[in-house]
Amino acid sequence: MFVDGGAMLIIAERINATRKRIGDALAVRDAAFLQEEARRQAQAGVDYIDVNAALSPKEEQKLMVWAVETIRAATGKPLCIDTANPKAAKAGLKLLPKGSAFLNSISGEKARLRAMLPLAVEFETRVVALAMDDSGMPDSCAARWRAIEKILSAADKARLPRERIFIDPLVRPIATDPDQAAQCLEMIRDLRAKGGGVQTIVGLSNISYGLPERQHLNRAFLTLAIAAGLSAAILDPLEPDLRATALAASCLTGQDPYCMNYIQAQREGQL
Repeated sequence: MFVDGGAMLIIAERINATRKRIGDALAVRDAAFLQEEARRQAQAGVDYIDVNAALSPKEEQKLMVWAVETIRAATGKPLCIDTANPKAAKAGLKLLPKGSAFLNSISGEKARLRAMLPLAVEFETRVVALAMDDSGMPDSCAARWRAIEKILSAADKARLPRERIFIDPLVRPIATDPDQAAQCLEMIRDLRAKGGGVQTIVGLSNISYGLPERQHLNRAFLTLAIAAGLSAAILDPLEPDLRATALAASCLTGQDPYCMNYIQAQREGQL
């Protein structure tokens, strides 16, 4: 959900090799299954479809190429290339129109930043930037800011426009750390105020990991995050009512002027 003329961007998360059925489809090159999954997500009204083909380190580059070609044959939705492997990332991005893609992701880790940032510049992508560095997963807002400052410094030197950078404050499960939701909301507000034009993004389902009836927590956190100024989310668009929650929250926070996106979604049967 990226603020682009008032519109909110949704990145669909379901085509990910860590999901058993997707992993199985990648392993046997089941094009029909993958294309149907892509079409279902596109029909749910998403803006990007995430593509993670990290089934095997040795096969990831080839699988990424196959997955991107297969999905593009089924839908014209823009893609989000999701990998920590720079060779796989480049192979996927080369198949897409320059300036059309998301790259998921870079971070403040020196090696990852050095390998992935040039790809975002070369292919003119939007980019998910994880708020972590070589110290590991952050446990405070201060630790997140240290990583973010490293990312922004490198991005500024590379002349990657800040509005194409989507900072992920790294949502962690509230089941194991009750303070994480509040910390992420604080980071979203701070980045909007102090980030010099950067956007914000979360992997929504992380907040509810390990808890029952996760959909309630996902919807509540999404509403709170949009109210805090969230720009984007990676989520399951087939989760009941989640898209409607996002659209309604955008209306109520003024991010959907005159509720035009909400009205259009209703006309298209997406509510």
